[in-house]
Amino acid sequence: MMLPRELTHDNIALETKPTAKIHYTFAAGNKSKEEPHRLVVFLNGLMTDKSTWLPVMAGIIRSHRDKGFPCLLAYDRYGQGLTEDRDPQDKGRDSGRGHDIADTVRDLHQLMTQILLQKFGETAELRLILVANSIGCAIARLYAEYYPGRVEALLLLDPMIANSKFDWFPDPDSRDFDSSELPPDVTADVLREQRAKFANFFAPAVINKEGLDRRNLAELLPYSDKPRLAPTHGYDPVVTVVEHDPERFALESLQVRANVHRPLELKS
Repeated sequence: MMLPRELTHDNIALETKPTAKIHYTFAAGNKSKEEPHRLVVFLNGLMTDKSTWLPVMAGIIRSHRDKGFPCLLAYDRYGQGLTEDRDPQDKGRDSGRGHDIADTVRDLHQLMTQILLQKFGETAELRLILVANSIGCAIARLYAEYYPGRVEALLLLDPMIANSKFDWFPDPDSRDFDSSELPPDVTADVLREQRAKFANFFAPAVINKEGLDRRNLAELLPYSDKPRLAPTHGYDPVVTVVEHDPERFALESLQVRANVHRPLELKS
């Protein structure tokens, strides 16, 4: 796909981690000078990289080129996509047990600060819109908590449940298990098998290729509705949550995830 000329690609080393570089895609926007700078930041899931956002960024530019579009930023976290360098903070730690979501949030803040200083020479009037998918939603939520008053809007696409151990399905070996609640073609053995598959795939202790340690995520974000987001420039932030279509999610699960039994996926 041909990308608009406004989208540029580059690498940058954070001043806080100067030995590694992060790859990013940026568009400066073409709003009038009288309007405040708005930056839309796209945050990846755990198994995707920034390339999934490029068609979205291209669509925003093409459809709003005449009317004006905001600054756009997508990036690959350490060890992800075109960012080949690992997080320097992980050195000396157990493999896959390096930086956590809080570290990732601080890296994001440093990244935005440096890019905007480089492009515009200032960041004071910046208004942030965070668009996130999956674990990127946890990053967006924690960023809004750590840096109150900066986030104007959150668009959370199919967000993960941050305060969960991903133990979603009933335990057929528990004392209060009621087999009558199962779908007609799901047995206790099927349920036991799917629980094991989900645990091996999604559990916070499972190691991922970027070395993002998720074991303390429930401690960092213990509530789904707290803390309340701080007002930005006198207005309450706008929060929009979009859920994955359950029918399509079930079909995609069979293809790319843990071979989830379809009735179980739909029931969940």
